[in-house]
Amino acid sequence: MKCPFCGHTDSKVIDSRPTDDGTSIRRRRQCIACGKRFTTYEKVETIPLIVIKKDNNREPYCREKIESGILRSCHKRPISADQIRKLVDAIETELFNLEEREIPVQQIGEIVMNHLKGLDAVAYVRFASVYREFKDVNTFMEEIKKILEPEK
Repeated sequence: MKCPFCGHTDSKVIDSRPTDDGTSIRRRRQCIACGKRFTTYEKVETIPLIVIKKDNNREPYCREKIESGILRSCHKRPISADQIRKLVDAIETELFNLEEREIPVQQIGEIVMNHLKGLDAVAYVRFASVYREFKDVNTFMEEIKKILEPEK
Protein backbone atom coordinates (compact mmCIF):
# COMPACT_ATOMS: atom_id res chain seq x y z
CA MET A 1 0.00 0.00 0.00
CA LYS A 2 1.47 3.31 -1.09
CA CYS A 3 1.94 5.90 1.71
CA PRO A 4 -0.17 9.04 1.05
CA PHE A 5 2.49 11.19 2.78
CA CYS A 6 5.83 10.11 1.29
CA GLY A 7 4.80 7.72 -1.51
CA HIS A 8 6.79 4.77 -0.13
CA THR A 9 5.25 1.47 -1.23
CA ASP A 10 5.73 -0.51 1.98
CA SER A 11 3.59 -0.25 5.11
CA LYS A 12 2.58 -2.48 7.99
CA VAL A 13 -0.90 -3.11 9.36
CA ILE A 14 -1.25 -1.93 12.97
CA ASP A 15 -4.97 -2.56 13.50
CA SER A 16 -7.67 -4.31 11.49
CA ARG A 17 -11.41 -4.43 12.17
CA PRO A 18 -14.71 -4.74 10.27
CA THR A 19 -16.71 -1.59 9.58
CA ASP A 20 -20.07 -1.07 11.31
CA ASP A 21 -22.03 -2.42 8.36
CA GLY A 22 -19.72 -5.43 8.02
CA THR A 23 -19.18 -4.95 4.28
CA SER A 24 -15.53 -3.91 4.50
CA ILE A 25 -12.41 -4.05 6.67
CA ARG A 26 -10.84 -0.92 8.13
CA ARG A 27 -7.06 -1.12 8.45
CA ARG A 28 -4.73 1.28 10.27
CA ARG A 29 -1.33 1.22 8.60
CA GLN A 30 2.05 2.70 9.36
CA CYS A 31 4.55 3.63 6.67
CA ILE A 32 7.87 1.82 7.01
CA ALA A 33 9.81 4.83 5.63
CA CYS A 34 8.29 7.94 7.31
CA GLY A 35 6.43 6.30 10.22
CA LYS A 36 3.16 8.20 9.58
CA ARG A 37 -0.15 6.38 10.00
CA PHE A 38 -3.09 6.22 7.61
CA THR A 39 -6.33 4.29 7.18
CA THR A 40 -7.37 2.05 4.30
CA TYR A 41 -10.58 0.16 3.60
CA GLU A 42 -10.76 -3.25 1.97
CA LYS A 43 -13.96 -4.32 0.18
CA VAL A 44 -14.94 -7.45 -1.67
CA GLU A 45 -14.71 -6.85 -5.40
CA THR A 46 -18.11 -7.28 -6.95
CA ILE A 47 -19.08 -7.94 -10.53
CA PRO A 48 -19.69 -4.70 -12.38
CA LEU A 49 -23.38 -3.85 -12.43
CA ILE A 50 -24.81 -2.30 -15.59
CA VAL A 51 -27.95 -0.16 -15.42
CA ILE A 52 -30.40 -0.34 -18.33
CA LYS A 53 -31.85 3.15 -18.74
CA LYS A 54 -35.40 3.94 -19.92
CA ASP A 55 -34.11 4.57 -23.46
CA ASN A 56 -32.36 1.13 -23.39
CA ASN A 57 -28.89 2.69 -23.16
CA ARG A 58 -26.58 1.00 -20.69
CA GLU A 59 -24.25 2.63 -18.19
CA PRO A 60 -22.22 1.48 -15.19
CA TYR A 61 -23.98 1.47 -11.82
CA CYS A 62 -23.21 4.61 -9.82
CA ARG A 63 -23.92 4.74 -6.08
CA GLU A 64 -23.71 8.53 -6.14
CA LYS A 65 -26.79 8.77 -8.38
CA ILE A 66 -28.92 6.89 -5.86
CA GLU A 67 -27.44 8.92 -3.01
CA SER A 68 -28.12 12.17 -4.87
CA GLY A 69 -31.77 11.28 -5.55
CA ILE A 70 -32.33 10.31 -1.94
CA LEU A 71 -30.64 13.47 -0.66
CA ARG A 72 -32.95 15.62 -2.82
CA SER A 73 -35.98 13.67 -1.58
CA CYS A 74 -34.93 14.08 2.05
CA HIS A 75 -34.13 17.81 1.80
CA LYS A 76 -35.37 19.65 4.92
CA ARG A 77 -36.69 16.41 6.44
CA PRO A 78 -35.68 15.15 9.90
CA ILE A 79 -33.35 12.51 8.46
CA SER A 80 -29.69 12.35 9.44
CA ALA A 81 -26.78 11.84 7.07
CA ASP A 82 -26.10 8.54 8.86
CA GLN A 83 -29.66 7.34 8.16
CA ILE A 84 -29.22 8.23 4.48
CA ARG A 85 -25.86 6.43 4.32
CA LYS A 86 -27.40 3.31 5.92
CA LEU A 87 -30.37 3.50 3.53
CA VAL A 88 -28.08 3.68 0.48
CA ASP A 89 -25.99 0.80 1.90
CA ALA A 90 -29.15 -1.31 2.30
CA ILE A 91 -30.32 -0.49 -1.23
CA GLU A 92 -26.90 -1.28 -2.67
CA THR A 93 -26.76 -4.58 -0.76
CA GLU A 94 -30.18 -5.54 -2.12
CA LEU A 95 -29.11 -4.67 -5.67
CA PHE A 96 -25.91 -6.72 -5.51
CA ASN A 97 -27.71 -9.62 -3.81
CA LEU A 98 -29.86 -9.93 -6.94
CA GLU A 99 -26.67 -11.25 -8.57
CA GLU A 100 -27.66 -9.78 -11.93
CA ARG A 101 -25.11 -8.28 -14.31
CA GLU A 102 -27.69 -5.88 -15.76
CA ILE A 103 -30.60 -4.29 -13.96
CA PRO A 104 -33.32 -1.98 -15.32
CA VAL A 105 -33.44 1.52 -13.83
CA GLN A 106 -37.15 0.90 -13.08
CA GLN A 107 -36.24 -1.95 -10.73
CA ILE A 108 -33.69 0.25 -8.95
CA GLY A 109 -36.33 2.97 -8.56
CA GLU A 110 -38.82 0.52 -7.04
CA ILE A 111 -36.20 -0.74 -4.56
CA VAL A 112 -35.34 2.84 -3.57
CA MET A 113 -39.03 3.70 -3.09
CA ASN A 114 -39.62 0.59 -0.95
CA HIS A 115 -36.79 1.64 1.34
CA LEU A 116 -37.84 5.31 1.43
CA LYS A 117 -41.43 4.38 2.28
CA GLY A 118 -40.23 2.89 5.56
CA LEU A 119 -38.03 5.90 6.35
CA ASP A 120 -40.14 8.97 5.58
CA ALA A 121 -43.46 9.31 3.74
CA VAL A 122 -42.72 12.82 2.44
CA ALA A 123 -39.32 11.78 1.06
CA TYR A 124 -41.03 8.77 -0.53
CA VAL A 125 -43.63 10.92 -2.33
CA ARG A 126 -40.95 13.39 -3.45
CA PHE A 127 -38.85 10.58 -4.93
CA ALA A 128 -41.90 8.91 -6.49
CA SER A 129 -43.02 12.18 -8.09
CA VAL A 130 -39.74 12.49 -9.99
CA TYR A 131 -39.21 8.78 -10.61
CA ARG A 132 -42.76 8.12 -11.84
CA GLU A 133 -42.94 11.50 -13.59
CA PHE A 134 -46.22 12.62 -12.03
CA LYS A 135 -48.09 14.77 -14.54
CA ASP A 136 -50.81 16.25 -12.31
CA VAL A 137 -52.18 16.57 -8.78
CA ASN A 138 -54.41 13.50 -9.18
CA THR A 139 -51.36 11.30 -9.63
CA PHE A 140 -49.91 12.77 -6.43
CA MET A 141 -53.17 12.07 -4.60
CA GLU A 142 -53.24 8.45 -5.77
CA GLU A 143 -49.72 7.90 -4.43
CA ILE A 144 -50.56 9.57 -1.10
CA LYS A 145 -53.68 7.39 -0.76
CA LYS A 146 -51.47 4.29 -1.18
CA ILE A 147 -49.36 5.45 1.77
CA LEU A 148 -52.34 6.29 3.97
CA GLU A 149 -54.20 3.02 3.33
CA PRO A 150 -53.11 0.19 5.64
CA GLU A 151 -51.37 -2.61 3.76
CA LYS A 152 -53.49 -5.69 3.21
